[in-house]
Amino acid sequence: MGLIDENFRRYPVKYVLQCGLAGLTMAAVLLFLDALSHTAIVASLGASFFIAFTMPKTQASRPRPLIGGYLIGMSTGSLCSMLADICTFVGGSYILFGALAVGVAIFLMVVTNTEHAPAAGIALGLVINEWDGWTLLFILGAVVFLTVVKRLLRSVLINLI
Repeated sequence: MGLIDENFRRYPVKYVLQCGLAGLTMAAVLLFLDALSHTAIVASLGASFFIAFTMPKTQASRPRPLIGGYLIGMSTGSLCSMLADICTFVGGSYILFGALAVGVAIFLMVVTNTEHAPAAGIALGLVINEWDGWTLLFILGAVVFLTVVKRLLRSVLINLI
C-alpha cells in the first residue's frame, strides 16, 4: 500500500470530480445554515457528504439509511434535547441526554436497518446545540438534496474507497 491510492492512478478525473462535487453540494447546503452556531449539525452533514461521494455504492450511502438514519437521529436528538431542558435539576443533563440520544439512535438504526453513522452525530448535535423546527426541516432538506444529487449522478459516481 503506497501513499497514493492505486485507484487514483486509474481514475484521477473521477476522484477530482467526485470530491469537487461533494464540496460544491456542501457549499450549496452551507449557504442556508449558520455553520458557526450549528457546528455539530454541519459536521454530521459533512460526514454524510463524505460517505455519499466517496462510497456511493455502499449500504450507508443508500436512500434508506441516509434519510431513515437522519429521521431517527433527529427524533431521538430532539426528544432528548427537550428532556435535557426539562431536567435542569440534574447536573450535566446535556451530557447525560446527549449520550442517551446517541445510544438510542444507534439502537433504532440497527434494528430498522437504517445505519448511517453521521445521523447518530445529529442526535448528539441536537442535544448540545440550540435548534428550532426550521433546523429540523433544514437537516431533512439537506439530506434529501444529497440523496437526489447522488441519484442524479449515480451513473458517474464510483466507490473511491
